[in-house]
Amino acid sequence: MNEKSSIADPNLAPEGLRKIEWVSTRMPVLNRLFDRFNVKGTFRGATVAVSVHLEAKTAYLCLILKKLGADVWATGSNPFSTKDDVAAGLAAQGVKVFARHGVSEQTHREELCALLASRPQVVLDDGADICLALHDHPDLGTRVKGISEETTTGRLRLKDLDAKGKLLYAAVTVNDAKSKHLFDNRYGTGQSTWTAITHLTNMTVAGKTVVVLGYGWVGRGVAHIAQGLGAHVVVTEVDPWKALEADMDGYAVMPIAAAATCGEIFITATGLEGILKLEHMKAMPDGALIGNAGHSDREIEVEELRRVATRAREVRENVFEYTLQNGRKICLLADGRIVNIAGGLGHPVEIMDMSFSLQLASLHWLLESPAMKPGVHNVPEQIDELVAREKLAADGISID
Repeated sequence: MNEKSSIADPNLAPEGLRKIEWVSTRMPVLNRLFDRFNVKGTFRGATVAVSVHLEAKTAYLCLILKKLGADVWATGSNPFSTKDDVAAGLAAQGVKVFARHGVSEQTHREELCALLASRPQVVLDDGADICLALHDHPDLGTRVKGISEETTTGRLRLKDLDAKGKLLYAAVTVNDAKSKHLFDNRYGTGQSTWTAITHLTNMTVAGKTVVVLGYGWVGRGVAHIAQGLGAHVVVTEVDPWKALEADMDGYAVMPIAAAATCGEIFITATGLEGILKLEHMKAMPDGALIGNAGHSDREIEVEELRRVATRAREVRENVFEYTLQNGRKICLLADGRIVNIAGGLGHPVEIMDMSFSLQLASLHWLLESPAMKPGVHNVPEQIDELVAREKLAADGISID
């Protein structure tokens, strides 16, 4: 078994550790659960594989797992969200890390396979990448007791496998827990998406027409913050109930084709592929900004945009301007990847404290439970409520 980390530059470790230290004092729920689980000793000697956006908050979760006695192996769920200094800091603390920023999809798959050489007992997944890799290499998953999945996209992939009778493992969908999607998806993605966009562009949001594609929990958060910043918000949806909710929340609702002609900033938030198409981009006003807040890198037809563009240039860091044949210019943020992480700092630390506490508690439950049948499972309600109550206690809030 190869236990040597594969990172960009070990010399970046001090800066990475400085970032990890900052978040460590701002994740009280995770710290409270560490105290609770450390007494039980369930993680001691367990092998845990982690594939999440690899930045400081994720790194602190990995260190909590290591302090609990687990053998932790980590990679990033998206090469363009991996922070090389954080990866180096994590490796310096004894976690096996296989992650480098900006590598090709082929290299990313190789990193996933290197991670699976650990033959993990539990898996923390983001987008179901490890789960799918395990299905390609079932000999490496013989010890797996269960998978804890972070995202909407991963949940959809797992449910598709399960519906076809092909899911080999028990998988817990953390994203379905109230302590996750009500806060992480809405407040976390909502704030961090706009923090990234305003940083990348140095532009105001007030007065602009913002089009949010998808009104799930992520779309709700993106729309809510945009409205708070003074934008005129348009929502596009295929679900009639979500469309009605967006209308009653005070937003304009229309098809993408209609919104394309009037929007100035377009944000995809569905977790699906091929949502914002080339035909929509051709109809956009000159100078329109487009970005993706959903997990899938292919929500926007980026390759089609590149193919037809007569000119492409980087006008600001992580902002590419594409000139179309009609002379109009489209500005793509963070290469169409998840903008709040690929072009920003990711979710606020307090939000990820709750999400990663759910992950920690779910992994603990999977390790303690008898062997579970393959399939998609909800996070037990007692775990969901535990995280919410610990958050209230950490914030000094009492309820009836």
